[in-house]
Order: sequence, then C-alpha cells, then structure tokens
Amino acid sequence: MTEYTTVSIPKDLAERVEETIEGTSFSSTSDLVRFLLRSIVIQHQQSEELTEAEFDEITSQLQDLGYLE
Repeated sequence: MTEYTTVSIPKDLAERVEETIEGTSFSSTSDLVRFLLRSIVIQHQQSEELTEAEFDEITSQLQDLGYLE
C-alpha cells in the first residue's frame, strides 16, 4: 500500500491549476503535481545532476503552469 503526504499550495494557485487541467487527462491537481514531480525526479536521476539550463527550463515550465511566480 502506498503512503501519501500532503503538500500545501495557495488556494489561488490550486484554482489556476484546476482551470489549466480542464480538458486534459489529469483528473485533479494532485495528479498534475505528481506527474510534474516524477518528471523532475526522473530527469534528475537520469543525469545525476541538473544542469543550470535544465533547472531553468523546469523553472520556466513551473512558472508557466503557475506553480512559481
């Protein structure tokens, strides 16, 4: 059985994420966050270390999705 933990995000961000995932295969904010975090972790594990360019790209993508300002 998988154990879970809670990650808090501001309500306005959660609302923006809900709008963003409408019409996608993501059924919830949690689904999208898990996908994004897995992607980042997998990318990091494959390269063993993120380059500055990779970090900037991830940061840019998270900003576009509203996770970072």
